Amino acid sequence: MTHLPDWPNAYPKTLATGVLKQYNQDFKVTEIPLAMPTAEETDEHIWLYIEKNGANTAWIAKRLAELAQVKEMDVGYAGMKDRHSISRQWFSIYLPRVDAPDFSQLNDDEMVVITQTRSNKKIRRGDLLGNHFEIRLRNIQGDKSLIEANLEQVKALGVPNYFGEQRFGHDGNNIESGRAMLAGEIRVKQRNKKSIYLSAIRSLLFNEVLAARINQGLWGQVVEGDQLNEYNAVTGPLWGRGRSATTANALAIEQAIIDKYATLADGLEHAGLKQERRALVSTPEHLNWQWETSGDEEHLLLSFALPAGQYATSVLQELMDVIEVRN
Repeated sequence: MTHLPDWPNAYPKTLATGVLKQYNQDFKVTEIPLAMPTAEETDEHIWLYIEKNGANTAWIAKRLAELAQVKEMDVGYAGMKDRHSISRQWFSIYLPRVDAPDFSQLNDDEMVVITQTRSNKKIRRGDLLGNHFEIRLRNIQGDKSLIEANLEQVKALGVPNYFGEQRFGHDGNNIESGRAMLAGEIRVKQRNKKSIYLSAIRSLLFNEVLAARINQGLWGQVVEGDQLNEYNAVTGPLWGRGRSATTANALAIEQAIIDKYATLADGLEHAGLKQERRALVSTPEHLNWQWETSGDEEHLLLSFALPAGQYATSVLQELMDVIEVRN
């Protein structure tokens, strides 16, 4: 078992607590697609807009494949959505020159087909602009004024763009599996698992660089040698082959982490990954909140959108310690 590091917050700890995902409706996710279906009768792909409730994305895809009598690889979706949620997302199914079944016959407590149409291409992983979240944190214990202060900071300055715990697997085990794979201690044949383990290692190094900057009092600052992206935001390394994009002080911060994890960094390079960059700051869009009272309990309802690949947990951890209790 691997324990993840306790990465630092950008803002003062509120010492407050709240319950997350007590019910699926406490965590609502709506996918923001990269493109909408073309809806031509001659298009070869069926697109389905589905609301799932307490079901895995992969399980929904399997049900669709079975009804359509196609292989699971012929079912596409942009990303995995949390099982313990109510989520809306698009799926595609490759069905050329075949009359499509009525997928609404699959409607039950776990899934509802909202829209069924056609499009000219398959949905692939990452084909989304982002996600909109509506999150209810229940039974808030703590100083509301401190939570409000951090919410204002988050709205103005964003949050650390950490990779979320789900990237690292249960108890961070994807990191240990990745280390063992890179060291030749285990052999991983499945391409998907290999990709998951490499991503976990890469994400660990990125989070460590971001944490180092926060610990050095550099949150929200541009230092000499920083590499900015097309949105003029400071970036951190997604490690792999190639020359670092940073210089001077920024390079020194990153190199210290790479030296600390030299074996893992070398393994990523030998695995053929190329260096990329990721923004260090995640800025929630249209962030709104309201307090609710239910009996003796106080709840906090949050609404915001994040670009693809950014985690709602990074927002929540700047507000309070979250306790996940699921019915």
